[in-house]
Amino acid sequence: MAAFLRSKCSSVGRTLMGSIGNILYGGVNSSVETVVGSSRCDAISQQIRTFIQMRTNLKVVDNSGAKRVMCIQSLRGKKGARLGDMIIGSVKEAQPRGKVKKGDVVYGVVVRAAMKKGCSDGSEVQFDDNAIVIVNNKGELIGTRVFGPVPHELRKKKHLKILALAEHIV
Repeated sequence: MAAFLRSKCSSVGRTLMGSIGNILYGGVNSSVETVVGSSRCDAISQQIRTFIQMRTNLKVVDNSGAKRVMCIQSLRGKKGARLGDMIIGSVKEAQPRGKVKKGDVVYGVVVRAAMKKGCSDGSEVQFDDNAIVIVNNKGELIGTRVFGPVPHELRKKKHLKILALAEHIV
């Protein structure tokens, strides 16, 4: 992968240097500019979607008072958490007068994950962001509302209360 990135980016650099050389020496540069405009490092611009692991920032999608949580530990396994898994996190941003304050250590259930998750029927579920709903250590919700889409796969993980409070089930 690193060799691919190096070769792809170095060819872009050579193309740019070639166009600068053509401009300095009065050569034709219109064909080089079209090549430079269309070629870019696609591998660098793509973000690799992985498990929710330690130090991952997650959006909170309930009305518990927290806005952003950083994952401290995944309770699933060594690799990390996926849809429907429990995590332990630290509140990094919170609303004033909320049930949860900044710096609190909380439990949460992952309700949206940017990593693809395959289903048994062949479909795949993927979201644009990572989001959690804050729960207590017994698994009961702290907030009273859940915002945004929530996947149907939470039913398999026995998080029926989250599905009942969700605005939109995907």
